[in-house]
Amino acid sequence: MVIRRSSILVAVAAAAMLALGAAVVPGLVVPAFAVNCSAPAWAEGTSYRAGDQVTYQGSGYTATTTHTAYPGTGWDPASTPALWTHDGTCDGGPDPDPTDDPTPTPTPTEPGPDPDPGTPVAANGQLHVCGTGLCNEDGTRIQLRGMSTHGTQWFSQCVNDASLDTLAGDWNADVVRISTYVQEGGYETDPERFTDLVHRYIDMLTARGMYAIVDWHMLDPGDPNVNLEHARTFFTAVAERHSGKNNVIYEVANEPHGVSWQTIKSYHEQIVPVIRAHDPDAVVLLGTRAWSSLGESEGSDESEVVNDPVDASNVMYTFHFYAASHGQEYLNTLSRAADRIPMFITEFGTQNSAGEGANDFAMAQRYLDLAATKKISWVNWNFSDDHRSGAVLTPGSCAAGSYGTGSLKEAGLWIRDRIRTPDDF
Repeated sequence: MVIRRSSILVAVAAAAMLALGAAVVPGLVVPAFAVNCSAPAWAEGTSYRAGDQVTYQGSGYTATTTHTAYPGTGWDPASTPALWTHDGTCDGGPDPDPTDDPTPTPTPTEPGPDPDPGTPVAANGQLHVCGTGLCNEDGTRIQLRGMSTHGTQWFSQCVNDASLDTLAGDWNADVVRISTYVQEGGYETDPERFTDLVHRYIDMLTARGMYAIVDWHMLDPGDPNVNLEHARTFFTAVAERHSGKNNVIYEVANEPHGVSWQTIKSYHEQIVPVIRAHDPDAVVLLGTRAWSSLGESEGSDESEVVNDPVDASNVMYTFHFYAASHGQEYLNTLSRAADRIPMFITEFGTQNSAGEGANDFAMAQRYLDLAATKKISWVNWNFSDDHRSGAVLTPGSCAAGSYGTGSLKEAGLWIRDRIRTPDDF
C-alpha cells in the first residue's frame, strides 16, 4: 500500500518578512520570485537545489530547500509547500486563495498493481506501541533501522542535505536519532541554539519521509532528575512545534546510571506528561538503569522494569550495547525483556563501550539477528567523522561533503549493508 507522506508544517516566512519591512522600513519591498514559465517541468526522481525553478500543472515554483523527489513519495510542488514556493500561474490567472492553515491534508492514494511503499513514513504513518512491539498505523508490527548523529555541539557539520540524502536514498535508513547532549558543551550552554538545531533536523527528516528520534542525551550526571527542568523546557518546545507531524519519536533519557530504577521511573513519570500535553500520539522511549542496559551493567537485570513499569501508555524501554564489551549475558537480558516489555535499541556499536577499538562483528550480528527475529528496532552509533572506530565516516569527510562508500570506515561499510537490506513493512 502506498500512502502519501505526512503533512508538513509550513512557516510563512515571507509574510513575516513583509510585515517586518512595512513596520520597520516603510516602503521596503521584500524580494519575491518571479514566475518563470520557461523553467523545466518538475520530474519525479530528480534532485533539486534551493532556488531551482520548475513548472508544474500550469504554475511556476521555486525550491525552498535542497531535496530529492524520490519516486513514490508524492513530493510534487503543489503537494509540498514546505519544499516549494508557489510563484504564480503561467496563464496570468490569480494565485490560489491564501489559507489560514497552509498545512496540506494528507491524502491516501489507492494501491496500484505494483505498490511501492515509498518512504518509511509514507509506508507506515503514525507509529504506536502494540503489546511488546512497535506497530504502524495499520497495526502491523515493524522494525525500524537507522543511525544516530553524534553530539550536535561537535558534529553538526555532519548533518546536512547531502548526508541525509545519503542516509535516505543510499542507505535506505528508516530513522535518524538526533543526539542533543545536555552537558559537555551541549544544551545547557545555549538552549535556544540546540533546540533550533533539533527543529531544523526534524524538518529535514520530515522532508525525506524518515522518522526522527529526539534524543535527550543526558550522560553525566547520571541522575536524569538533575536536568528535569531543562528537560521540561526542551520537550515542551519540541513537542509543541512538531505535534502535527507523525514521524517524531521522543527519547527522554539517554543513559541514566548510578541511581535506582525508582529514581529513573519517577523522572519518566514527570516528563512523559509534558510531551503528551502537546503530542498525545507520539511514541516515547524511556531510558533504563545502568547506561540503558536494563540494569545489567550495575548488577541487576530486566526484572526491575518488568515488575515495576512506568505508569504511562505508548512507551518503550531502551537498551544500549557495544558488542566488544557486552556479551552473551547482556544479549540474554535483552531477549528476556523483549518477551515482556516493548524494547527499542536506541544506541549500539560494534566496538567497546567507549565506541572505539576493534570491531566485534560476530557478536554484533548476534544482537541484530535477535532484533530481526523479535522485531526490535535499532539505531547505530554514530554518523560522524569522529576519529573513533565507532564513527562510520573517516576524519575530514564532513568538511569535504563526502558521504559515499569511499569515505566509510570498516564499521560504516558493515552497518550500511545491514541497514540497506529490504524493510519488512
